[in-house]
Amino acid sequence: MKSLAQLQPQPLFNYFEQICQVPRPSKKEEKIRQFLLDFAFDNKLEAKSDKIGNVLILKPATPGYENAPTIILQTHMDMVCEKNSDKVFDFDTDPIETQVVDGWVKANGTTLGADCGIGIAAQLAVLTSKEIKHGAIECLITVDEETGLTGAFALKSGFLSGSILLNLDSEDEGEIFIGCAGGIDTLADFDYKKEDVPSNSVALKFSVAGLLGGHSGDDIHKNRGNANKILNRFLWNSSKKYDLRISDFNGGNLRNAIAREAFSVVIISNKQKENLITDFEKYIVAVQFEYEKAEPGLKLTCESVELPEFVIDKVTQQNMLSAVYACPHGVLEMSTRMEGMVETSTNLASVKFIEGDKIRVVTSQRSEIETRKYWAAEMAEAVFLLAGAKVGHSDGYPGWAPNPDSAVLKTTVESYEKLFGVVPLVRSIHAGLECGLFLDKYPGLDMVSFGPTIRGAHSPDERLDIETTSKFWKHLVDVLENIK
Repeated sequence: MKSLAQLQPQPLFNYFEQICQVPRPSKKEEKIRQFLLDFAFDNKLEAKSDKIGNVLILKPATPGYENAPTIILQTHMDMVCEKNSDKVFDFDTDPIETQVVDGWVKANGTTLGADCGIGIAAQLAVLTSKEIKHGAIECLITVDEETGLTGAFALKSGFLSGSILLNLDSEDEGEIFIGCAGGIDTLADFDYKKEDVPSNSVALKFSVAGLLGGHSGDDIHKNRGNANKILNRFLWNSSKKYDLRISDFNGGNLRNAIAREAFSVVIISNKQKENLITDFEKYIVAVQFEYEKAEPGLKLTCESVELPEFVIDKVTQQNMLSAVYACPHGVLEMSTRMEGMVETSTNLASVKFIEGDKIRVVTSQRSEIETRKYWAAEMAEAVFLLAGAKVGHSDGYPGWAPNPDSAVLKTTVESYEKLFGVVPLVRSIHAGLECGLFLDKYPGLDMVSFGPTIRGAHSPDERLDIETTSKFWKHLVDVLENIK
């Protein structure tokens, strides 16, 4: 039985549940792309796909709205694929297991994909509606937003004809976004040498789990723990006290998610084992006290494991531990232009052993100011260069400069106030949206972004608020009917 069949508004939740049945990891969007093209064919709607895989579905204006401007509804088709370590799940093949809990839609042990699945569902509901009045509609669904904004980067001039764009990828109902931060990734590689495991040693696996994680833009200011930082702090201090050796470090996953879990396999002599474990037990008490309010689920564990095949050389070990300890993470500057908004931040996303005898550290930086974005990236670069790593950067993506005089903003605000009796908050968002890239290709676009309330995005705690989803749908319908 469908878990969302009784939720309102239908068919919005019906389409969302259908979307949840289709695997759609970033860079593996073939199945969801075909789902969208099949949807268009079944509903006799014109559709096309470009070389990169972006999909555009068109619907003519309803009677009386033929002279209204063409409106672009925009979302992305991929989702962040995160799961709890004890959850058996294959994002390439398995459907998301939706469930309703206390007024929220959640997934069972994985990310839900409401980012941006609920936006796609809204597009499909608009495309099949016989009641909504609107001008011509272009529904743009881009690929690979979460791991590189690939679809937005590759979008060609002439693919779209609309002059107004409603981005449906926001996560705070009652707030209308007119700007976003730009971003860039900084990657550091350490080359290590394999050495024999010391004799008379044992192997211990130290783990950090139970953190909230979350979106590295929306949640970076909430003082949440970073598993890489928490685990590395213990290892760095212990390496000064004991002759311990590291054979593995695996923490975090996606560049745009705060690391929730991390583990490391450490080799220590039999004589020092118990002292190291005692120190770890003291560290657990200290860290859990530090995070008792922000991270009530934080769990640190130690277990004996089999001896590995090798350890990394001491020089690389110390350089890596020192660099990860020194690398900044979190808010760097608050905005002086918009009160309460993060201006610049950096996320220590992942630390992993990769092929080629390398340790790769991935960090991501965001800022509403282009020069500050590069300042943050250069700060991370400097730390890793001092530690002897090879450092590179992604191409990055631009921010979206706010336009408070936007005509569609005026319509959107008036609609919300009329429907719900309150004035919505208008602001920029620290997360990255594709809007800045669209402006490069279509400089005349008038854009806003809004959506329902989503919490815990980019983590298995992701959840969609049902009540605000209904408000989001009413708001979207009214905006479409009032753009004339």
